Amino acid sequence: MTLSKPLPRRASLHEQTYQMLRTSILSGELAADERLVETQLAQQLEVSRTPIREALRQLQREGLATMDTGGGLRVISVSVADAVHLYDCRMALEQAAVRKACLHASDRALEDLQKSVAQAECIGQRAVSTLNTLERLNLDCQFHRQIAESTGNPWLTDLLVRVFDKMMLLRVQTTRHNPQVLEICSEHRQICAALASRDPDTAIAAIQAHLDASKIRVVKALEALQPVP
Repeated sequence: MTLSKPLPRRASLHEQTYQMLRTSILSGELAADERLVETQLAQQLEVSRTPIREALRQLQREGLATMDTGGGLRVISVSVADAVHLYDCRMALEQAAVRKACLHASDRALEDLQKSVAQAECIGQRAVSTLNTLERLNLDCQFHRQIAESTGNPWLTDLLVRVFDKMMLLRVQTTRHNPQVLEICSEHRQICAALASRDPDTAIAAIQAHLDASKIRVVKALEALQPVP
């Protein structure tokens, strides 16, 4: 494990260190189940162990790092059971989001959703690479976040963002081995059309179909990564 560069001196070292490690985990630069060793991280980021220790505690509180049996910290590894639980949470939150979005989303917000889908389609036409996979993952999160933000309910958006963080770990873990997990543009198009109809029942059916299909793809990809007994 090698992080890309030392930290520039801005803001507090603790906050910078936390943000750097968090981004590295969510992007997959720090891989699932990888050990987080204070001395190594301090050397790579060119900081003392104190901000590293504080940052690791914060990551642990967020559930992005976990204690192993030997007492060390590791990047969390998302299991099949974790995936099912996360999708159950998303289903409840996103059904509420599309219902409200049908009532409150502006025409501009709906146009922005269409643009997000178009961007993802353009990226999907390129050759598969780590970079464009991360771009598509980010656009996927952006699409769902835009729906939540269009409801005018900041608490709903905040809850979904927290779930998306955990989902990002899951998606990085699966797309690295199976990029087809991200073949979702047609489903996003259907959600856009449902929202444009301003019919909550149609929108709820569209988001449910999308998340059910996505859960099946992701769980299948995770199961394929499990070691053969």
